[in-house]
Amino acid sequence: MAENKMTEDNKIVAVYGATGHTGAFVVAELLRRGLNVVAVGRDVSTVPAGVPARTAAIDDPAALDRAFDGCAVVINCAGPFLETASPIVEAALRAGSSYLDVTAEQASALAIFERYDERAREAGVALIPAAGFYGGLADVLATALVGRGSGDDMTVAIALDRWWPTKGTRKTGERNRVPRVVVENGALVPMTIPARQKEWTFAAPHGVQTVEELAFSEVITISRHLKVSNLRAYLNVASLTDVRDAATPPPTAIDSQGRSAQQFAMEVLASGDGGSRRALAWGQDIYAVTAPLVVEAAQRMLQPSFDRTGAIALGEAFDAEDFLRSFQPGQLAFELDAA
Repeated sequence: MAENKMTEDNKIVAVYGATGHTGAFVVAELLRRGLNVVAVGRDVSTVPAGVPARTAAIDDPAALDRAFDGCAVVINCAGPFLETASPIVEAALRAGSSYLDVTAEQASALAIFERYDERAREAGVALIPAAGFYGGLADVLATALVGRGSGDDMTVAIALDRWWPTKGTRKTGERNRVPRVVVENGALVPMTIPARQKEWTFAAPHGVQTVEELAFSEVITISRHLKVSNLRAYLNVASLTDVRDAATPPPTAIDSQGRSAQQFAMEVLASGDGGSRRALAWGQDIYAVTAPLVVEAAQRMLQPSFDRTGAIALGEAFDAEDFLRSFQPGQLAFELDAA
């Protein structure tokens, strides 16, 4: 396929894992916005017609260098991210490209912050891990809620009416055996096992749900730049029952955008001496909504005014409330301070 040539006004976004379930949503969102995209992966035979594509295996540094050549931003959609993030970050740094991924894996996000911040600053690029539904959305909601200040205690609660897991979700669950962490007294500590359960009242259609403590990458992203004494995250047990059942099928598209019927709700509750505040977000299909989240970030990173460098969280990279207001009706709805 013919490939776009890089110019100052024609910057390219590379999507690694472009043919995966989430990657396909990301490519479609980039194209919808009129951005220049190149699809990258081990097998690009199913890339939509007319989309430039480059082949590169995760264990082939030379191929990754060729794939990311001339690209301003690299979006990594290929999990498990404990296996893919490091080689793709390394290749992005060699190419002088900024980097985004959509990991829910705590250890992967933490490794990028701890290992690559200084090198990214030296290279003059930004690395933003966990810029999807898990990690990024809660981080942006939390930042919009408390600003650059602090919350003594913060809780993230998520409800999914169903969780039809993708092949990538299954693979990550099988391979990710790193103990999960939460924030207690300002420090990352192992999550209590067995996991705690409690009742949480969500807005309709979810209502009262039993939720189980299950921390994703939002614990890493939020605690990276917000001062929180205690931070925990919960997911409703009904969706966990789905994802833990090997017989649960993958998501099935029900609309022209390829989204499943899944409905989600996310709440961030911040409590301190000044009382409690709450941020809410809701929408359809956690995999699909990851696309406008990560693509909005990529589009902003392409702007000449974007001057952040280093490894940073989504909530600290941009004005959080402005970022949330960028979403179109039907993509993501949110509400702040509804407590």
